[in-house]
Amino acid sequence: MKTVLVGVLKSRADLTILLKEKWYRIPLRFLPKRLFTHIAFYQPLSLGRKGKRIEYYARVAKREIKKRIELLPRESLHLRAYHDYLKCSFRKVEKLERPIRNTIPRRVSFGFTDLKTLRSAKDILELYHVAPTEQIIEQELQRRNISVTSQYRLSLNSSFPKGGGESSSRRIFRLDLAVFCKNGNLAIECDNRKAHASKRQKLWDTQKDTALKRSGWRVIRLTERDILEDLDTCISRIRTHIRSFGGTS
Repeated sequence: MKTVLVGVLKSRADLTILLKEKWYRIPLRFLPKRLFTHIAFYQPLSLGRKGKRIEYYARVAKREIKKRIELLPRESLHLRAYHDYLKCSFRKVEKLERPIRNTIPRRVSFGFTDLKTLRSAKDILELYHVAPTEQIIEQELQRRNISVTSQYRLSLNSSFPKGGGESSSRRIFRLDLAVFCKNGNLAIECDNRKAHASKRQKLWDTQKDTALKRSGWRVIRLTERDILEDLDTCISRIRTHIRSFGGTS
């Protein structure tokens, strides 16, 4: 049973509250409908060297509805000071034998897993039983002596809907894999079924593809099913595009 909620510790102060005062808050408007018995705590990059990992988890001992200002009285001027939160209290906060890493950076929000998986997982993807499609493609390209760069970041102009029209701004995009060729560049996106199913993610993917194409990139999207069931065809597609760009640089 998936009764472990994965939550996010947004700041060092939240981590301190968890370890010293043994409680965690969830905005009531974002509270998942599914019941949970435990919470695992994701520490984002903003926590510095302790970031990009899950290190701690705890069994919920008590649930209370509180105003934010009751929980954090020193932050009385906060915009959500009088919003309702679920306060989850714990008798003990446990530390995993080894941290669960966010090796391929994934946006982490509320999600569910089970205790057995939580205690055995080495990577965030394993918590949600998501196939490591990017590593599969990267390793196969490297095996065929094709130079590839994973998690490549670049800043591009991007248009997005706003007030019935369009607005443009500079955005940072992260490519799953990038192949640099003599006459152009390839952006290879590996679309896991669960991670790319939401309308929000599909809109983001479309904006990302448009921004890349406007900047001269060629985008290749590979589905999880194709990668797992027909890897040779996926690699063949990539190699065809590489040849059309005059080979790798």
